Amino acid sequence: MNRYPLWKYLVVAVALLIGLIYTLPNFFGESPAVQVSSVKSTVRVDADTLQRAERALAAADIPHTGAQFDQLGPVGTVRLRLANTDLQLQARDILERAFNPDPADPSYVVALNLLPASPSWLTALGAKPMYLGLDLRGGVHFLLQIDMAGALATRYDTMASDVRTTLRNANIQAESIERVGNSIRIVASNDATAARINDALRSQLTDLQVSSGNEGGQIVLSAQLTQLAIRTVQENAVKQNMSTLHNRINELGVAEPVIQQQGADRIVVQLPGVQDVARAKEILGRTATLQVRLVDDSPGAQSALAGGTVPFGLERYEDSDGRPLLLRRQVILTGENLQDAQAGFDDNQQPAVHLTLDGKGSRIFRDVTRDNIGKRMAIVLFERGVGEVVTAPVIRGEIGGGRVQISGSMNTTEANDIALLLRAGSLAAPMEIVEERTVGPSLGADNIRQGFNATMWGFIAIAIFMIAYYTLFGVFSTIGLAFNLLLLIALLSMLQATLTLPGLAAVALTLGMAIDANVLINERIREELRAGRSPQQAIAEGFDRAWATILDSNVTSLIAGIALLAFGSGPVRGFAVVHCLGILTSMFSAVVGVRAITNLWYGRKRKLTKLSIG
Repeated sequence: MNRYPLWKYLVVAVALLIGLIYTLPNFFGESPAVQVSSVKSTVRVDADTLQRAERALAAADIPHTGAQFDQLGPVGTVRLRLANTDLQLQARDILERAFNPDPADPSYVVALNLLPASPSWLTALGAKPMYLGLDLRGGVHFLLQIDMAGALATRYDTMASDVRTTLRNANIQAESIERVGNSIRIVASNDATAARINDALRSQLTDLQVSSGNEGGQIVLSAQLTQLAIRTVQENAVKQNMSTLHNRINELGVAEPVIQQQGADRIVVQLPGVQDVARAKEILGRTATLQVRLVDDSPGAQSALAGGTVPFGLERYEDSDGRPLLLRRQVILTGENLQDAQAGFDDNQQPAVHLTLDGKGSRIFRDVTRDNIGKRMAIVLFERGVGEVVTAPVIRGEIGGGRVQISGSMNTTEANDIALLLRAGSLAAPMEIVEERTVGPSLGADNIRQGFNATMWGFIAIAIFMIAYYTLFGVFSTIGLAFNLLLLIALLSMLQATLTLPGLAAVALTLGMAIDANVLINERIREELRAGRSPQQAIAEGFDRAWATILDSNVTSLIAGIALLAFGSGPVRGFAVVHCLGILTSMFSAVVGVRAITNLWYGRKRKLTKLSIG
């Protein structure tokens, strides 16, 4: 009657083992470390970087207790553990000088970090400690400045291209069209042409306001964005960049991040409980923007380039191998027109990058490729105001449909890198981290100690009451309560949840709620004994009949927790996560775990005459 089949005991044993394994990392603490990652999307970190870091520390006589290279997709990170914080600071300075000889133009992020000090066998099993929130452990605070001047410049470049297209479609010939600062300068041959240009722009490009004048005998029209259009550009830049930041933070797996607009052109990012500070900075600091331009390979341009001069209307850039190229100033497409970039293979099964453009970008790309067959088109990535040509393929034919393929002399890794760079270049405007700091705990280490003490003393008080009132069944309940706490911490660690102060309160609350189920079971067993049932029957009936009440009470609490999770934010969601998980673990530990202990103790006693239940 009170014997579990073997598989049920195995389920409880496996749950106990998993709980132990995934709870253990929270007791080993953390060790100081130094982390090296790329600050530029075009700079790679690989196994050679690890060896370079080890050689730099060895030359400075600084020992490390462990080194590792982690490849996260196309992004690599080097981490070196140190014995203490003094060596950590020294190692950071050594690596900073070794990897960034020019402090004004750093290529790498060398950051202090804390790594879990768990044994390697636990790490191999994927067992990691849970994160602590801003109010318990702190986190990282970034203030990012959006380059609104850059956003407007990009918009004017696009509008200049739109002006050319509009006039060409209207069969209007202008002497010249170019962007000059925050305006588009159009030179007309006569008054009639100027009037036609004015009418065409006013009817087709309503975001522009056009004024005309005379400069040195030339009729010059100046087109500028309206104030409403400027505000729209700025608002869209903030919204798109915030959306991009959300996507990038998802790569970090951060729970409950805070991303808020501050003022007209700044964004605040707070990442609670983040250990990998350098990784966070690397992802958020990818401020690349994308442009597509035509390459000028004409003999005259190449002769000027060889002579060290740059002809008017062209700009000099370098590709990833350091070779100089002359690009036209006219911007064909920007990152705004890029919807996606994925690595893949071409028709010959060679590595390639597949781009997906929006509707407007598709039309522009089709026209440009049709009119420039045999010429080269450069994809330029701008970081910190410096442009670098990622690739410059030759246009073989008209490309329509919004699907663009970049192929050539690249391997699979390089194709993945280029796809990552192009996706990173989809920001509406460049951003720069103007403030970075580690946020200390808002209530300090006292919160952790007090929260731990509250949980511990609450557990002890409950255990004393249960044992005094229900004797041996109280011991069973206490063991079940410990099992519940173990499972809860293990689940939070497995989910890599961020534990905040409200979460600690939810843990303490879970203890009180979890013991309710045991009280219901014990009281039901007492009632069955008073009704004349045998001890074995009383145990079976007590657990079975208490189950319906336990389920009802926990489901109603779970509904409230899900409501908090769905409609709450910040600390409320942190409380709700722990609350909901605690309800699930308490039901399992009380109904399955405690009954398994009871069955082991009493189940094989055939001539049972009395229960130790107070």
